[in-house]
Amino acid sequence: MLITIDPAARTSLAEQIAACVRRGLADGTLRRGERLPGARALAATLGVNMHTVLRAYQQLNDERLIELRPRRGAVVTTSTPTSRAVLIEACRRVVQLSRAHGLTQPETLALVEQQFRAHR
Repeated sequence: MLITIDPAARTSLAEQIAACVRRGLADGTLRRGERLPGARALAATLGVNMHTVLRAYQQLNDERLIELRPRRGAVVTTSTPTSRAVLIEACRRVVQLSRAHGLTQPETLALVEQQFRAHR
């Protein structure tokens, strides 16, 4: 699996790493049960601090897309459908667009709720 980052991007490096993993899940290049690169090795490859990688992995763990296992590293969760990764990535994009266009959280949530009502 290829993880790339853009140090010049507005998005944090940890978020970029997590987004690469989500995309890998969404497009099928990363499958359930696979191990992610070790935090130390990935940090060295990307030229970032190991804690940046650990922050990305923790975020993915909180989203229940991976499990952090002692002494075994980060493993893609077997119980999480890839559709969850797609949805999380889409929600993150909606939040980015909302902020870029000056919408508040209540305004954005109202738009999402409106779409739920319109597409029952």
